[in-house]
Amino acid sequence: MKKAVRKIIAPLLITGLILPVMGHGQVVRGETGSNLIDELELTSESKPASSYTIEANSALYSILDFKDTSEYKNATRGLIDAPKELELKNANGDVIWSQKAYAFLEDYKSAPDTVNPSLWENTRNNHAYGLFKVTDKIYQVRGYDMANLTLIEGETGWIVFDPLMSVECTQAAMQLVEKNLGQRPVKAVIISHTHVDHYGGIKGILSEENVADEKLSIEQQLASGKVPVIVPEGFMEHAVSENVYAGKAMSRRANYQYGVLLEPGLNGKVAMGIGMGQSTGTISFIAPTYEISQTGQTFVIDGIEMEFQLTPGTEAPAEMNTWFPQFKALWMAENCTGTLHNLYTLRGAQVRDGAAWAKYITETISRYGKQAEIAFQSHNWPHWGNAVVNEYLVNTAAVYKFINDQTLTYINQGYTSDEISNMIELPKELAKTWYTRQYYGTVAHNSKAVYQKYMGWYDANPVNLNPLTPSESAQKWVEYLGDTDAVLRMAKADYDAGNYQWVAEITNTIIFADPENKAARLLCADALEQLGYQSESGPWRNAYLTAALELRNGNSAALAVQAVSNGDVQKEMTASMLFDYISIILNKQNMADQNFTIGFNLVDTKEQYLLQIKNGVVLVYENTSIHDADIEITTKKNALLYFMQGNMAAFQKSAQIKGDAEKLNLFVSNLTELSTGSFSAFNIIEP
Repeated sequence: MKKAVRKIIAPLLITGLILPVMGHGQVVRGETGSNLIDELELTSESKPASSYTIEANSALYSILDFKDTSEYKNATRGLIDAPKELELKNANGDVIWSQKAYAFLEDYKSAPDTVNPSLWENTRNNHAYGLFKVTDKIYQVRGYDMANLTLIEGETGWIVFDPLMSVECTQAAMQLVEKNLGQRPVKAVIISHTHVDHYGGIKGILSEENVADEKLSIEQQLASGKVPVIVPEGFMEHAVSENVYAGKAMSRRANYQYGVLLEPGLNGKVAMGIGMGQSTGTISFIAPTYEISQTGQTFVIDGIEMEFQLTPGTEAPAEMNTWFPQFKALWMAENCTGTLHNLYTLRGAQVRDGAAWAKYITETISRYGKQAEIAFQSHNWPHWGNAVVNEYLVNTAAVYKFINDQTLTYINQGYTSDEISNMIELPKELAKTWYTRQYYGTVAHNSKAVYQKYMGWYDANPVNLNPLTPSESAQKWVEYLGDTDAVLRMAKADYDAGNYQWVAEITNTIIFADPENKAARLLCADALEQLGYQSESGPWRNAYLTAALELRNGNSAALAVQAVSNGDVQKEMTASMLFDYISIILNKQNMADQNFTIGFNLVDTKEQYLLQIKNGVVLVYENTSIHDADIEITTKKNALLYFMQGNMAAFQKSAQIKGDAEKLNLFVSNLTELSTGSFSAFNIIEP
């Protein structure tokens, strides 16, 4: 008979909150439980760390060697120049990136009570910003966005790796480079993988007219004097589509993961393992001109030899490392980052393969480990020395392999996802290593990713095959519990005893039954806040504290400031992707009794698509004759963007349309399922 072992310790993971919305005059909804609020001494103010939080955080000092400052030394090594204060603004004067906001870090010699001391150390390291020399001819601008801008000095110009997330941040980083190292032309851009923080700033260093012709061979591109954009195989598909289909949901959930609604501070946002957070400038995109198709491909660009190693399905669906034999330097993309990374990211994404991640790192060791003297990457700082580099690679591979394998061990012993996440712990020696700590991903939620990958959502208990909605279940719980005031009194006693996870669970149940119960909202917020203070993971801290903020102030999504796409990515979507998205945004209920076909002849891409509307479902047929369709449309591929937006006036100007106009207008008028801002502002911590 299995016996689940459950840890009764506070989580040690995440980033911050300071309640910036309080100053906007918002009040907590409802007056339910006002007498109880006074009785339990609940307020909507942010609280200090409790004695239990202080005790939980202090325990880290006996687990980790805080005298070992090697990671801080790595983070600050090779600094060439940095402004005294760093705060970047867009053309409208809005702050889009700020290290200045974290100046409070310099006022403390040790972690304050409201921040996990391990996360505090990571935050100090991520606050080391400026232009750094990695080795001869290799430089990085770090701390100018969530990722690093990396430059390799060729014979006549720069080879740029991963040009950040925002155009404005990339431009500022290059200004720092040019101030110290002079102006040099960009000879090639290499993007290591498909996440936007690694390519969104590309138009800060490169204009479209200077991009090489993708129809040419890589040798011809280099000889043309234009700039090739080199990526791993599969980049276009995943970069354009990965966040599109569930993009609105991911954007809202990113408010929680990245602490978008939080202000930096002791009670708020600090670092999140791979940087201070995301910049909020302009996202651009330039289609790549060449894809690396196999490991071992080698090119010499501007006198610099590079060998590429494909690592698909690791941190991104399409990703690659790069080996520089001249410098004995190993670019690890985001496969090693100086923190435990995510097998599942809290904003939502397909799960990643921990076993494959480990396998590709061991392949890296086999190919380059004997020679490598430097390992550097797209986040955080390098590591130097052959022994150090190999230990870094081995330890990083080991944590992902352990999480994968131990989760499968527990699965086969009959444990469920929640049981495993409360049981699994890294081996002690791996847990002591600074660069594998849980600043970004966590052992707990990564184990859930492994469970999901192999077993899916179902835990085999038939009770959970089709459970009630959270609100329906909560209402029945409250009905059975009876006197919620009595429950809240018990919950307050548990809060006073430091049982924050349970208090958050029971009070949130009451909230889902009655969102206007102010006492439940305030007590749940207080419990979540303490969990945030204890979290070692930046994203967990952000999530807890953002939830506390919204319980105290109401849904604050309208106040979120995030990076804005300039439309480049949408223009690069294939027709197939656009039709898939059209299928998602169609009001299927309104079209449930409709059956007709629409044919598209795309003259610029020389493609034909037939859309069959079958009882509200859109079936897409590629390379199919459209001559018998109820509606025939001849147009260019990007005119589909007008169609998708329901802008028929603009679409009709750019298309030839034959057939049933009434059916076409009906179809377009029902592309409305994600057309309002309310869909991006759904509630998370309440129904």
